[in-house]
Amino acid sequence: MNKTVLGVLAVLGVALAAGGGFWFGQQRSDAPGGSAAAAQGGVGTSGKGSGGSNGPASPSGGVTIEAAKVAFMPLPQGITAVGSLRSDESVTLRPEVAGRISAIAFQEGQRVAKGALLVRLDAAVPEAEVQQARANLKLARTKFDRAVDLTKSNFMSGQAKDEAENNLKVAEAGLQLAEAKLAKMELRAPFSGMIGLRVVSVGDYVKEGADLVNLESIDVLKVDFRVPEIYLKQVQVGQLLAVTLDAIPGKTFDGRVFALNPLFDAAGRSIVIRAIVRNTDTSLRPGMFARVRLFTREAKDAMVVPETALVPTGDEQFVYRVVDGKALRTKVEIGQRREGIVEVLQGLDPADTIVTAGHLKIRDGTAVKIAGAGGRNGVAAGAAAKIEAAPDKAAAPVSPPRS
Repeated sequence: MNKTVLGVLAVLGVALAAGGGFWFGQQRSDAPGGSAAAAQGGVGTSGKGSGGSNGPASPSGGVTIEAAKVAFMPLPQGITAVGSLRSDESVTLRPEVAGRISAIAFQEGQRVAKGALLVRLDAAVPEAEVQQARANLKLARTKFDRAVDLTKSNFMSGQAKDEAENNLKVAEAGLQLAEAKLAKMELRAPFSGMIGLRVVSVGDYVKEGADLVNLESIDVLKVDFRVPEIYLKQVQVGQLLAVTLDAIPGKTFDGRVFALNPLFDAAGRSIVIRAIVRNTDTSLRPGMFARVRLFTREAKDAMVVPETALVPTGDEQFVYRVVDGKALRTKVEIGQRREGIVEVLQGLDPADTIVTAGHLKIRDGTAVKIAGAGGRNGVAAGAAAKIEAAPDKAAAPVSPPRS
C-alpha cells in the first residue's frame, strides 16, 4: 500500500514540474523583444572581439588612416655636419714692453680702421731717450764732417777719420733704437675690424705680453667643420655650402670651401674642412654653433615622403604601404632630411601610397581605409613649397679671406 502511494506521488511531482516549465517558457516568449535582444547581444560580443585590438573600424571594416603618395622633388646631394664660426682675422693685443697705460683711444664693441691708435703707454722715458739719441747723432755728424775736412788738408790721419765715421753710424743706430722703443709705447690696429672688451684701464701697469683687448675681423667669417673620412673623394676646394644657425632661425647663409686640412683628425677619423661665409650685416659672430650642408653633387629628382611616415625600429626605418586595402610593413633606406621631408633611397616604388598618420592603430596586414576622398595626394603642400623654395645650389662665390 505504501509503495503504491509513493509511486503515485512521484508521478504527480514529475507532471507538475513539466507543466511549470512549459508555462514559464511561454511567459518569456511572450515578453516583447526578448529573443531579438539575445540575438543582438551575441553579435555585439563577436564584433568587439574582432575589432578591439586594431582600433575603431570603418563602416567597411578597415581602420581609418591618413596616407600620401610617394613624390619626386629636386634635392641637392650633400653632407650634413656641424661646426663653429671663426673670425677671418683675430688677434689679442699685447704690449711688447712693460709700462703704465696713459690713454685708451677706442670704444668697446666699435669698428676701428687699420693703423688706428688703440692704447698708449707712458712714453716719458723713451721720448727722452730719443732726444738724447738725436743729440748724439748731431754731435757725431759734426765730428765726422770736421774729420773729412781735416783729412783733405792732411791735418788728420785716415784712422781718425774712420773712427769719426764709425761713431756717426753708432749714433744713427742709437737714434733708430730709441725711436723703435718709443713706437712700442703705442698699440695700433693691425687690421680693420671690431674691437672687443678691454680688461685694463687707464693707469694700469702692464707687463710684456699681458692681454689688453681682442680685435676681430668679421665681414667674412670662417666655418670649421668635420666630415667622416669616407667622404674624402666627395670633398674638394670650391664646393658650395649652406650654413644655418640655431640662434638665427629661418635664415640660410651661403659659403664656399677654401681649404682642407691635409692632417686628418686621428681621434675621430675625420676630415677638417674650412669654408668662408659672407657676413655683410654682421649678424654672424665668431664662436657661434653652425649647421653645415655641404653640396657634393648637383640637385637631382629624389623620391621623398613625409617624415611622419617613418616608423623607426632600433637602427632601422620602416613605413606602411597601402596595398589592396591593407597596410604592409616595409623596410626602407633613407637619405637626407629636409623641412619635414625625408629622401627614400630603397624600399619603395614610385606608385606606392604610404601611411602618414594612424600607425598606432595598425599592424602588418591590417585592413585600412584612407581618410577623406582618397587621402592626401602626395607630400604636404607646405613642405613641398619649402623644398621648391630651397636653392639647388648655393649663391654666388664668396671672396677668399685675406692672406
